[in-house]
Amino acid sequence: MKSFYKYKKFGLVFLMGMLIFSLAGCTGTGNGTNTTNNNFSVVVFSDVHFNPFYDPSLFRELVDADADQWATVFQSSLITAPSVWGADTNYPLLVLALSSIKQNLGASPLIIYTGDILGHNFPKTFFELYYGNLSVPVPDDAAIEADVVAVAAMKNFADKTVAFFMGQVRSTVGDIPVMFAVGNSDSYLGALPESSFLSNTAELYYTKFLNGTADPQAFHTTFTTGGYYSADLPGTNLMVIGLNTVLFALPGTTGSAVVAEEITWLGDRLASAKAAGKKVWLLMHVPPGADINSTAGNVDKNEPIATAAKMMMNPVYQANFLQTLAEYSGIITLTLAAHTHMDEYRILPTSEVIDVTPAITPYFGNNPAFKVFSFSSDTFKPTDYRTLNYDLATNPLQFNSYYTFSAAYFMQGLLDDSLAQLFPALVTNNAKQALYRDHYFSGHNYSIPVTNTVNPITDRNWPVYWCGIATMEQQELIACVNAY
Repeated sequence: MKSFYKYKKFGLVFLMGMLIFSLAGCTGTGNGTNTTNNNFSVVVFSDVHFNPFYDPSLFRELVDADADQWATVFQSSLITAPSVWGADTNYPLLVLALSSIKQNLGASPLIIYTGDILGHNFPKTFFELYYGNLSVPVPDDAAIEADVVAVAAMKNFADKTVAFFMGQVRSTVGDIPVMFAVGNSDSYLGALPESSFLSNTAELYYTKFLNGTADPQAFHTTFTTGGYYSADLPGTNLMVIGLNTVLFALPGTTGSAVVAEEITWLGDRLASAKAAGKKVWLLMHVPPGADINSTAGNVDKNEPIATAAKMMMNPVYQANFLQTLAEYSGIITLTLAAHTHMDEYRILPTSEVIDVTPAITPYFGNNPAFKVFSFSSDTFKPTDYRTLNYDLATNPLQFNSYYTFSAAYFMQGLLDDSLAQLFPALVTNNAKQALYRDHYFSGHNYSIPVTNTVNPITDRNWPVYWCGIATMEQQELIACVNAY
C-alpha cells in the first residue's frame, strides 16, 4: 500500500505551552530522585509506539468503545506479558512503564515526551484487521484510499489511540504539563504527521498533554499551522522551544518553504531569548547527524563506507538549522531528541550536546528505558541523569535502575561538559567504551535473536557508532570512520 502512505502535506506542527510553576525549593522524595534546594528533576521518555492491535481478538470491541473504556478492554485480554524484542509496546508494557515513571517523578515541575505515540505500520495493520473483520481481502492501496468509510474509520481509531495514550499519561503524572514533540509515526499515513492528523488531534494535545496551561488561541494557531512553539516560563529566565525536525528529513526540496519559515522563526526566537537574557531548552524528535544503525549495517556487509553513510536530515535543511544554532551558541542549556530508540548523544559543531532518549518500545531490539535528568534551577543546565530499564530477558515486576551517568563513567560537573569529555575517552578507555556499547541498547546484549533488530555493535562497526556522536555531515562521517 505504498502510495497510500506517501507524503501528502507538509504542515507539520508542534505545540506552545506556558508552564506556570516555581522551580525554587524543590526537595527530594526518597525515591532516588536527585533533587535539592538548588536542583530539580525531570522525567524524559519517548518512542512508546503504542500498539492497540497486539491482541487482534479485541479489535472489534476497541472500534466500538470510547477511548476512556479501552483500559477495561485491554484488561480482558489473555495476553498479560509485556512486549518482546522486535514488537511495539502493548498494554502490559505501557502499564509497567507508566508505573515506573510515576514512581520517579519526584518534584518534577513538568514531564517531557519527545515523540511517537502510534505504533509502526499503524494504518496498514488497521486495514488488515478492518477488512478481515468484514471477511474480504485487503484491497490495494488505491482502493483503500477511495474507500471513504474505511479511511474515516482508521482516522477515528488513530485519534482514539492518541486519546487513550494521553489519558493514561495524564492519570500517571497528575496536573503537571507534558511537553512533547510530534513524532514521525504520529500520522494517518504511518510515516509523517500531516495537517489533518494535527488538526484532528490538536484539542487532545492541548487538554490531555498541556493540561490547558498554554494560551488556547496561540497553541491552536501554532499547532495546526506552524509546527513549532516557544514558551517563556513565568518567573524564570527559561524559554522552551519545540522544533518540528521531522520536516527536516524530507528529501530534495520537499517542504522547503515550510522548513525555511520554521528556521527563520527559530532564529527570531533565539534572538529574542538572547536579548532578554534568557536560557533556552530545545525539544525535537529527529536529531541531526548520521543514521548510525543503517550505516553500521552496511559496514558489516562489507560495503564501502564511502557509499554506505546515511544521514537523518536533508543536508541543506540541516546546514541551515545548524547555522542558526551557531549564531546563538551559548544560550541553549538543554537539547533533547529521540527517534533512534537508543541511548546515545550527539555533539554539534557549536559544542551543544543533544541527548537522545532511549525508547519504551523494544521494536528495534533494545530494552525499554527512560531517563530522569537533574537540573540546576539557577542555570537550567543538566547536571546528571539516571536511566531506568526493563530487562526483557528476565521480565521483572517493574522497571529498575540501570545506571547513573556520573557514577557509571566517574564524571562530575555539568552533564554536557562530561559528555563532551567522554567522547575521546570512548576510544582510549576500554572500560568506558564497553559501558557505552551496553548502554546503547539499554542493556540488551543480543544473545537472543531478535526480529527488527538494529545492528549489534561490533569491533568492525564501532567506528561508525563513535564517529556518529560528533560528525554531523556525511563526508565528515566517512572521513572519520576511515581514519579511525
